[in-house]
Amino acid sequence: MKADFHLHSSFSADSDTPMRQMVEKGISLGLSVMCFTEHMDYDYKDEGMLFETDMPAYFRTFQELKEEYARNIELLFGIELGLQPYLKERCSALVDSWDFDFVIGSSHVVDGKDPYYPAFFQGRTEKEAYQAYFQSVIDNLNTFSCFDVYGHIDYVVRYGPNQNRFYSYAEYRDQLDEILRLLVEKNAGLELNTGGFSYGLGHPNPHEDILKRYRELGGEFITIGSDAHAPMRIAADFDRAEEILKKCGFRYYAVFRKRKPFFEKL
Repeated sequence: MKADFHLHSSFSADSDTPMRQMVEKGISLGLSVMCFTEHMDYDYKDEGMLFETDMPAYFRTFQELKEEYARNIELLFGIELGLQPYLKERCSALVDSWDFDFVIGSSHVVDGKDPYYPAFFQGRTEKEAYQAYFQSVIDNLNTFSCFDVYGHIDYVVRYGPNQNRFYSYAEYRDQLDEILRLLVEKNAGLELNTGGFSYGLGHPNPHEDILKRYRELGGEFITIGSDAHAPMRIAADFDRAEEILKKCGFRYYAVFRKRKPFFEKL
C-alpha cells in the first residue's frame, strides 16, 4: 500500500516536524500519495493546549510543497476534525470554506476531557469510561455528516489503565454495532489506523474484529493511516494492515480526492 491518509506536521499542536520533512520521508519510503490531516479540535481545553490549525498558513505551505514535489508524490489536502455535537455548525462551516480532498471525523474530547489524560478515567471504571467514549461517537454520528471517514473509533483504548487487556469487540458489541450501522447508513468510511501498534496494543485502531464486523454489515470504505506525527512513523505497519484487511474480507482500500473515494486493490 502506497497511500498514507492520516498524517500530521507542525501545523498540528502535537507535532514539531516541518511538513517538508514529512514529505521527503514519504518519498524516500516509496509512497505515491500522502494526505495531510492536521488537527482542528475547537474548544480543546485539556492542559491549555490549542488544537486549532492555522488554516491559511497550512494551506499556503501545502500548496507550495504540492507544486514543488508534484513529480515525486501526490500530496492531498485534508483535515482531522475533532467532533462534539455542539460544534456542528462550526465544523460544517470549516469544511465548506476549504477545498479539502479528505475529512476525518474523530472523537478526541468527551465531556470536555481527552482520554489521552488520566483525568478522563478518574471517578469511573475503565469499562464505564470506554462506554462513555463509544456513546460520544454515536452522538457525533447522529449529528454530523461533514466527514468522509471516522478515525480510530476505539482511540480511547490506547490510554486506558489496562489498555486492551480487558477490551474486546464482544464486550462492547451493542455500542460498536450501532456505530458501524450508522456509518453504513451514512455511506461513510472507516479508518484503519496503525497507530495502535505504536501504542503497544498489538492491533490497529479499531481492532480487527470491528473491521470484520463493518464489512459484514456492508461497509466498503476503508482508508489506511499511520497517524504519524513524526517521520519515523509514516506508513508504519502498513504490511500488517494489508494482511488484516484481506483477512477481514476487504479486497480494496480507498483514497479520496476532492471528497470522492477511489478504490485501490490490496
